[in-house]
Formats: sequence, structure tokens, C-alpha cells
Amino acid sequence: MFYHKKILFFLFSIISVGFITFTSQENEWILKKQSNEVTVYSRGVDRSAIKELRAVTQIKTSLSSIIALLLDRESYPQWVYKCAKSHVLKEVNDAEAICYQNVVAPWPINNRDIILIVTVQQDEATKIVFLNSVSQPEYIPKVDNHVRVLEFKASWKLTPLQNGIVNCEYQLLFDPGGNVPTWIVNAAAIDGPFETTSNMRRMVLKEKYQKMHYAFIKELQ
Repeated sequence: MFYHKKILFFLFSIISVGFITFTSQENEWILKKQSNEVTVYSRGVDRSAIKELRAVTQIKTSLSSIIALLLDRESYPQWVYKCAKSHVLKEVNDAEAICYQNVVAPWPINNRDIILIVTVQQDEATKIVFLNSVSQPEYIPKVDNHVRVLEFKASWKLTPLQNGIVNCEYQLLFDPGGNVPTWIVNAAAIDGPFETTSNMRRMVLKEKYQKMHYAFIKELQ
């Protein structure tokens, strides 16, 4: 039982790092965990035993402040659950980068690492911002004693509302690879995003993020 709990803690970290909206299936979202600030749902995915998940919260802040935090890859070990390392490999432009993330796993599981293409887009009419992360596993050679995550699709959807409120939706589907049982992956798909989203609410209020303004991000007037 203790061993299984250690595996769960490890997987919480992997599923907390990123989300993208999937349209290949329309299975119903099922409520899994809720607090006054964060709600987490999961649903089945066609042709996969792994669950897709979604965390939702609302924060009184600017769009730019949230993007500033999400683009600050070096900060991830401070708030993304169990993230050990995170940095930018290549900055393509202000709205696109290739990033590396590492998660330390409990013995005897090998560490996981993820290479991601991260892009930011905003709808001109609605001002909704999407930050998408998609795996690019062959971008750099494999790291010794690590399992490279091959399948990862994730994104943040940031919808500005009235009175300075932003509705944040965090959606994720990934396969950690290796010989990790599916039931453990699905069990981990609840607490990881819950903790990361809760931490994000706290981190984004720091002054260095609050004072950020991006020319490519337009706030709702």
C-alpha cells in the first residue's frame, strides 16, 4: 500500500504540468473533487483506458498575470506538484517556446521527462486566451535513467469575465509510459491538478506577475 501511495504522488506531479481541448469524443464530465476555489472533473476517452481530466477555478486578476506565471517555466518547481526541474530549451518568439520538464519518481520507478511545444493564442473577439502544450519527445536525445513521455496534450483556457474575474480551465490527457498500471494513472488524475491549480491561485498574486503586461495579450474592456 505504501508503495502504491508513492507511485500516486509521483503521477500527481506528471498530470499537473500542463491542457488542450479534445473534440474526438463527447463523454460526460464527472465531478471528482471540489473546494470553495477549485473543481476537478474526469471523463472517459474513446479508444483509451486513461481518463481525461479538467480543473476549473476563477481568479480576480489580469490575463497577462496568469500568462506571465505560466510562461515562467523556472518557477514550476515552486507550485507545480512534484515538478523537479523546468526550463525553456528554445524561445521561438513571445508566444511560442520549446520547454523541458523533469519529475523525480520514487524508487524503483524511473524519472519521467517531457519535451513540450508551448504556444499562446488569443481570440480577438472574445479575448479568451489559450496556452497549449503538446509533446515533442524527439526534440532532444533521451536522458539516461529517464522515461521520455511520448503522449502529452494539455492546455489552459483563460476566459475573461466582468469585474476583472478570469475563469481558468485546465484540461489534460497524457500517457506516462512505462509499466505503470492504468488504475494508478487514473487515481492520480484527481489530486495532482487540484493541488497545482490551488497553488497557481496563490502564485499569480505575486507582484512580479501582477505587474506584467504583454503586447500580444488584450484585456477585456
